Amino acid sequence: MTPPENQMAALEESNHLIITPEYQMITLEENNQLITTPEFQMETLEENNHSMPAPETQPNKRRKRKSMVWEHFTIETVSAESRRAFCKQCKQSFAYSTGSKVAGTSHLKRHIAKGTCLALLRNQGNHQTPGTPGMNGNGSVSDPPRHHYRSHSSAYISFDSDCCRPEIARMMIVHDYPLHMVEHSGFVTFLKSLEPRLDMVSFNIVQGDCVSSYLREKQNVMKFIEGLPGRVCLTLDVWTSSQSLGYVFITGHFIDGYWKPQRRILNVVMEPNPDSDAALSHAVATCLSDWSLEGKLFSITFNHPVGEPGLQNLRSLLSVKNPLVINGQLILGNCSARTLSNFAKDVLWAGREIIKKVRYSVKYVKTSEFHEQKFLELKQQLQVPSEKDLSLDNQAQWNTTYQMLVAASELKEVFSCLDTSDPNYKEAPSMEDWKRVDIICTYLKPLFDAANFLASRTNPNQKTFFHEVWKMHELYHSITSHGDPFVISLAEIMQEKIDKYLKECILALAIAVVLDPRFRMKLIEFSFVKFYGKEASKYVKIVDDALHELFLEYAALPLPLTPAHAEDGNFENNMKAEEISYNELTDFDAYVETTSQNMKSELEQYLEESLLPRFQEMDVLRWWEENRLQYPVLSKMARDILTMQVSTADPGSVFDTEIKELDEYRSSLRPETVEALVCCEGLASVRVCYRSF
Repeated sequence: MTPPENQMAALEESNHLIITPEYQMITLEENNQLITTPEFQMETLEENNHSMPAPETQPNKRRKRKSMVWEHFTIETVSAESRRAFCKQCKQSFAYSTGSKVAGTSHLKRHIAKGTCLALLRNQGNHQTPGTPGMNGNGSVSDPPRHHYRSHSSAYISFDSDCCRPEIARMMIVHDYPLHMVEHSGFVTFLKSLEPRLDMVSFNIVQGDCVSSYLREKQNVMKFIEGLPGRVCLTLDVWTSSQSLGYVFITGHFIDGYWKPQRRILNVVMEPNPDSDAALSHAVATCLSDWSLEGKLFSITFNHPVGEPGLQNLRSLLSVKNPLVINGQLILGNCSARTLSNFAKDVLWAGREIIKKVRYSVKYVKTSEFHEQKFLELKQQLQVPSEKDLSLDNQAQWNTTYQMLVAASELKEVFSCLDTSDPNYKEAPSMEDWKRVDIICTYLKPLFDAANFLASRTNPNQKTFFHEVWKMHELYHSITSHGDPFVISLAEIMQEKIDKYLKECILALAIAVVLDPRFRMKLIEFSFVKFYGKEASKYVKIVDDALHELFLEYAALPLPLTPAHAEDGNFENNMKAEEISYNELTDFDAYVETTSQNMKSELEQYLEESLLPRFQEMDVLRWWEENRLQYPVLSKMARDILTMQVSTADPGSVFDTEIKELDEYRSSLRPETVEALVCCEGLASVRVCYRSF
């Protein structure tokens, strides 16, 4: 008979048992620990562990499974050589034995003890009653089970609540969530369920974190803008609010060192009196000061009506510290998207009574399944070839009204037949009305095409928009006489508006066209004959003079180092050596100076070259990048001119008929908070690098 102390020593050696002074035993199994109570209760670990058999146990007899895991698992034979353990709760299977090799129970204990078995957790939460394990007789939670399965890693997970604050601020900015959401009880409860140690933030804290994030990103972008090779063009988008306050959204447009167009919302400036002459100039001055752009501004485009005093204020910002803008003339006071919307509103207003009849007819068909089915049957009987579907318009976007009129006009025969077959259909348009609908659509189509051009391009500039303006001018001036007073009146209105737009914006539109190597000055000379008739030569000279004046201003600036010089670390020493060696050629220098006046400038050489073919779409900006060594001065000038914008609207609001209004929630925030929320996301997306040009 082996003494008890010898048996215990053998168990320690075979099963790696550690006996505490209080007779507690911890069995070490892979990543789990089994702790027994002071009453010397012990769980057997794995069946394949070679425990010492009791004296009365036969060596070849399989001992009884004592581990608590077998309360939750059953063993089933799945094949001749394999048995698996199945969880009684969730029915998931685990490896148990393959041939003579028997797996341990550690993975089974992890499944039960670590909450992996969701079915077990649900049963414990839903079916515990007084007297069952986990509850005492009073219905309160009883002492925890004596056997605990501990994870080595879970006890050492550190958590810093402050690290979550920037992520909460980022979430608010990216998804445009209201900042007060951090104080909503449902949101607080949800976060606490994920991490009880999380210290919840208040509205004031998250507001401050959003502003801090914006300021950090702003510093990074400022460093980038300081190294820009070119200048910055600004667009001003004026919003209103329910408090009659104005908010000027200022977006900067520029070409980076890789000749890629970039745009960033730089400021959102609140203006108490947005209709005053000083409102826009104050907003621009704020932006220039914030971003140190006093010497980098090239052009301004805005969408808000401004009087002559307001224009003079803006011109002073362009010309005083920015000499390269031909005396502040590069101001586009008519946002093209807003201009097109105003043109469309005038056309729709002129035909409002007819449009009201068409809208009623479409509503009559589309709001009743019976009426729509009858309409489709009539269309099929009449064999109308139109493939367009009727749809009601959204009067806040004029393109939907145009599309409604086009579809209805193509189906006018069906509406006429519906008028005679359905006594309930009233106020049907007459044939004369349908003729006027066609006239309205004719006037709206070039506006629709031009607006679609703006909406489909991420960076529409004045070069490409010039062609759209030309088409509108040709159409509206082609109608010289007509018997219908409605058509004559509409033609006069549109001719007056397109002429006014050209007078205010023609210079900015034209100089960009000249820098397209497919057109140069030839297209300006040809189109101005259409625009101005006998006075065309006068306006062509205005464009030519402005180009030469601008070129001379750029030519006076120092050129950047060529790559060969920039890479030479001894550039300064080399220059000194060259000066010494060339001191004897002073007469040659004088000769060059006297003869250089007769040499053609880069601009003149460019204008005299042959036009490039127009057979395919061309990236004009890329062409100037590739030819910057041939035209070192002119390419710098082209880079800035091609940055100018004709529209302040984003693609989603090109067809809007109303001025944008800041929602009530954002209007309630502090101006600096509104600016941070609007600008921060765009600034954080800056991923461009400066390259020497």
